[in-house]
Amino acid sequence: MKTKAFAGNKGPGIKSDCYVEMEITASGGLDIDLKSRVKAIYGNQIIQLVHKIFSYFDIKNAHVSIEDSGALDLVLAARIEAAIRKLMETDKEFLLPQLEENMSGTAKDQFRFSRLYLPGNSPKLMINAGIHHPYGLILDLEDAVAPDKKFEARFLVRNALRNLHFYGAERMVRINQGERGLDDLDFVIPHHANMILIPKCESAGDVAAVDEKIEVLRQTHGIKHPVWLMPIIESTKGVMKAYEIASSGLNVAAMAIGLEDYTADLGTRRTNEGGESFFARSMVVNAARAAGIQPIDSVFSDVSDMEALAENVKRSKALGFDGMGCIHPRQINVIHENFAPELAEIEKAKKIYLAFKEAEKKGLGVVSLGSKMIDPPVVKRAVTTIELAINTGKLSKDWMKN
Repeated sequence: MKTKAFAGNKGPGIKSDCYVEMEITASGGLDIDLKSRVKAIYGNQIIQLVHKIFSYFDIKNAHVSIEDSGALDLVLAARIEAAIRKLMETDKEFLLPQLEENMSGTAKDQFRFSRLYLPGNSPKLMINAGIHHPYGLILDLEDAVAPDKKFEARFLVRNALRNLHFYGAERMVRINQGERGLDDLDFVIPHHANMILIPKCESAGDVAAVDEKIEVLRQTHGIKHPVWLMPIIESTKGVMKAYEIASSGLNVAAMAIGLEDYTADLGTRRTNEGGESFFARSMVVNAARAAGIQPIDSVFSDVSDMEALAENVKRSKALGFDGMGCIHPRQINVIHENFAPELAEIEKAKKIYLAFKEAEKKGLGVVSLGSKMIDPPVVKRAVTTIELAINTGKLSKDWMKN
């Protein structure tokens, strides 16, 4: 049986985190060695939290060393619990009271222009991410977390779902592949994640395994709101099975493509122009549309080139995507601005919508604009354009009420 364990991060550049070393002892009570730059102000509060956690797990004797770099309670609690769980098997969880705003559900078809990836073991990147107003915040347990940190990242992501301010962003989690990913769900579904991203998805069976586990956890923990799924296509096999994946379940709300892994599988280099991925992106868009879900484009990896990003977003929109991922907050506004309808699109949509409303008032079964007849799909697209314009601030929220 292990008697020593550690969790967290320390060293130059580490902020809003802590490093915990722990040793279970035979006697002597709790010996707490706290090093913190905010010890004079928050030292007693931190020590009280440590005592509370150890009492909860019924540990009476231990030496605990904590190097704190400004960690919030949710981070301190996650790091301490992770270290404890490395030393003992228990089903108990130490949970801080959950924010009521973090218990809400989301709509299947809500706008998902942007989703910001946040490494699941780096609290400094999580703390204020919501103030940049992406449509979704992704707490990433997969590629962004080193293999030896994946266990403790689960506790941090769980606590973030409960206690982080998301500022209205959809609460998303990217789980790991296979069995590890299914185990990740135990840490996120009971704590009101809105959407689960399934990486490297290659079949309907990959989706079904996740969906079945989610339903068991929803029933067990009384989660009333739906949990949406976003499979990520990242291989040539996944591309060829895109429609099977997109139509694999009622909880699949969107499908994304991950171009870094896809181009590696294809054996080519990813370019800004995207010619090498045109087929794959078109497959994902068409499969998603055919299944009635949202197609979401890959991240753009060059965070310093905003002009290239803008061009990439325009190409993405032209292909039919509804949004894309981002890996830095500075990309969010560029994505929103270029996915939003242009002025000419908005004006045309307004004319179509007004013609439709006028035809409704007159009880006409046919809508016309000038000498042109307008089909229902055209009206639907116009309404979507207006909603996008309102959602991106290009049109008054009250316009459709007038």
